[in-house]
Amino acid sequence: MKSMTGYGKAAIERDGIEIIIEMKAVNNRHLDLNCKLPRALFFLEDTIRKGVAAKVSRGRVDLFVTYNDKRNLPRAVNIDAGLAEGYRNAAMLAEKLYGVPNDLTASVLLRLPEVVKADASEDDQDALTAITVEVLNNCIDAFNAMRLKEGEALRADISSRLEVMRQLRGQITDFAPTVVAEQREKLVARISEYLKDIPYDEARLLNEVAFYADKVNIDEELTRLGSHFEQLASILKQTEPVGRKLDFLVQELNREANTICSKSNSSALTQVALQLKCEIEKIREQVQNIE
Repeated sequence: MKSMTGYGKAAIERDGIEIIIEMKAVNNRHLDLNCKLPRALFFLEDTIRKGVAAKVSRGRVDLFVTYNDKRNLPRAVNIDAGLAEGYRNAAMLAEKLYGVPNDLTASVLLRLPEVVKADASEDDQDALTAITVEVLNNCIDAFNAMRLKEGEALRADISSRLEVMRQLRGQITDFAPTVVAEQREKLVARISEYLKDIPYDEARLLNEVAFYADKVNIDEELTRLGSHFEQLASILKQTEPVGRKLDFLVQELNREANTICSKSNSSALTQVALQLKCEIEKIREQVQNIE
């Protein structure tokens, strides 16, 4: 089990090439990867995205790549002639419109944005790809190690709350039979108070009690709660991403707890059911952090 939040960093410097990759993530329903690459590594964006998607399934992930080329190698330099011509025409127009001197020189022109492009050779691209993939895998491993550590803490917390919920379910199970008996005593007391010494129909009273017993019966809810608890325990043992499963299961747990509260006509039973709802809500908050 992994948390969706985490941070990882890795770096390699080899043969004058230095690649540094950092990753950080927060909660998100799906995988939302935002890559920030230097221009020289734009050709690797698809490779990086596939590498992350293979090991991360959920979360909003920000990935930053730093590239430093410390080699003193001759590289092919190309000029974007169309862009350079556009800059030259713009300078001439500015001189004509505003009467300012046109001081555009070749060196100034070459420093303008995007005019000069130093393209990496195929050999450079192969070397950059190999190093970047290696750094990426190391970074993801560090990232996942942190998420796994946080995920284990979440697993332990949810497991402890599961035990609390089982105890609360046991208390509700013990309370449930007494609710009907208490209601019968209340009905008899009210009838005796209202009718005084006038005899009343015992069969009618039994029918009312039976109707009430059926109305407040929570055996089905308790059975489903027990089943959901077993599913929760099973899911907590799994190693693959389980966040969506847990999110759905918590909704089902909350539905059963709400039904028990709505059927309860006992303050003691309601109090225990509300404690159960509080534990479910705490688990729901934790589940939002699980991949």
